Amino acid sequence: MVKVAVLGAAGGIGQPLSLLLKQNTLISHLALYDLVNVPGVAADLSHINTPSKVTAHLGADNLQEALADAHVVVIPAGVPRKPGMTRDDLFKINAGIVRDLATAASKYCPKAFMLIISNPVNSTVPIVAEVFKKAGVYDPKRLFGVSTLDVVRASRFVSEVNPELNPVDTRVTVIGGHSGTTIIPLLSQLNPTQKFTQEQIEALTHRIQFGGDEVVKAKDGAGSATLSMAYAGARFAINILEASVNGKTGIIEPSYVDLSADEEG
Repeated sequence: MVKVAVLGAAGGIGQPLSLLLKQNTLISHLALYDLVNVPGVAADLSHINTPSKVTAHLGADNLQEALADAHVVVIPAGVPRKPGMTRDDLFKINAGIVRDLATAASKYCPKAFMLIISNPVNSTVPIVAEVFKKAGVYDPKRLFGVSTLDVVRASRFVSEVNPELNPVDTRVTVIGGHSGTTIIPLLSQLNPTQKFTQEQIEALTHRIQFGGDEVVKAKDGAGSATLSMAYAGARFAINILEASVNGKTGIIEPSYVDLSADEEG
């Protein structure tokens, strides 16, 4: 049985993320956890005719049940950004949420792959690492900050500069985590290779770094990048499943990790 737990499943990212995961046939059990509204989300998704069972886990008293025997844990929980807010502004609120969820995961599914979406990713991932270290169950190869949205945006934005490129097939490596100016798209390593003017490089880099602001502004206070983030999070989770369950090799997804996860540094 392959169980995936989504913590924060009733939120703006959690709902579409759960929908995308429900479509994947590698998952046999999709456990949805949140503090509110999750029974309705689970009931709705459970009517979709794919093999996975969907269960709802409402409130902290049911967190253990949601996490028990999970193979992958995805955490999109937390408050979204609003106009004028940076990802770092979310730290004081989301840090505590992620800490508590990580504490439970370290007890009930210490060997699960932990996929952190909650912002600011550059800060929430180290929080999870420290919680797992304190519990004596830390494995850096199983903890990932999901920065796939920057990769998705990069391939899309590059294809807008050069319409001959298919964004599905265009690979742009993006490093530096998921926090504004630390996001670095390696446009010189683009596959297929492209030549850009300095002006194009600067414009692309800025848009990739601050694409989230573009969405927050466009939604006019009604939310942040929920749909594209759900797509990116599901893509990352499914690739983890392809590698760990199906044994597929050659999968490359940039993410924010502890350097000790890579023996070569």
